[in-house]
Amino acid sequence: MLGSSTFRFLLSALIGLTILGQSNPIRAQLDQKNTPPPPHTKEIHLKHVLVIGQTKGFEHDSVSAAMAAIYNMGRESGLWDTTMRTDTELLTKKDLGRNAKNLNYFDVLIFASTTGELDMDADQKKDMLSFIKDDGKGFVGIHAALDTNYTWPEYGEMIGGWFDQHPWMTFNAPIINEDPSFPAVRHFPGAFVKYDEIYQPKSWSRDNVNVLLSLDPSKLDYENNPRIHRTDHDFPVAWSKLYGNGRVFYSTLGHTEESWQDPDIRKMYFEAIKWALRMTEGSTTSHPRPAASASAH
Repeated sequence: MLGSSTFRFLLSALIGLTILGQSNPIRAQLDQKNTPPPPHTKEIHLKHVLVIGQTKGFEHDSVSAAMAAIYNMGRESGLWDTTMRTDTELLTKKDLGRNAKNLNYFDVLIFASTTGELDMDADQKKDMLSFIKDDGKGFVGIHAALDTNYTWPEYGEMIGGWFDQHPWMTFNAPIINEDPSFPAVRHFPGAFVKYDEIYQPKSWSRDNVNVLLSLDPSKLDYENNPRIHRTDHDFPVAWSKLYGNGRVFYSTLGHTEESWQDPDIRKMYFEAIKWALRMTEGSTTSHPRPAASASAH
């Protein structure tokens, strides 16, 4: 057992060593050098996507599936965050207050099977067009986005046309890939089949858009079908275009809830959103119909 004098000596020595270590600047510098730096988290600037699902006409069961898919695409990829609305309040550049976002906050606007005349006043329409045409932001139209805003001529000009029946309803659509270099359709083969509802557009011309996908006219049934209005039998399935400074993508695919479980459809819209966000490049230049399609009609 240690005597009291020995204990006091050891305690004094221990305290002295501790003080010496703390007061030694060289030792302190060495300790600092050997300490690993705190982890550095790379800052990622998320893009902001606004999805509108307002329906004033026919209500598609797939609206929720489409909105959920877009939200999950952004979250899983880490490329964008998603605001989902079934009203049109945010389609404005006015300060809404209440922590509400407006168009100035967003980078891409998506209409997820909207229908009918949306609740937008003249100022909102002006702001939405300016968002795309002047600000150079993106627009992605899903399926019934073509069945929207018939009394607003500039909307039809922006998106490329309007819905004019679906001659074959939902069917096994024979599709041709007209621009396999475009990122949103690059994963599709030259010809393929998808079970979906293909819209027939009116006030539409391939001279004004870059057709990406179209129906194969040689494999369509034209007999006893009064819903067929296009005498040229030119039925686009997806296209890209410019509207002023902004990029516009539209596809008629995505009518059914099941289509949003199809990896091909999800990838198409994922890549279309990236393109509209200017993360990738793809043509908007119009081109003639493929020779086989032109001769088939």
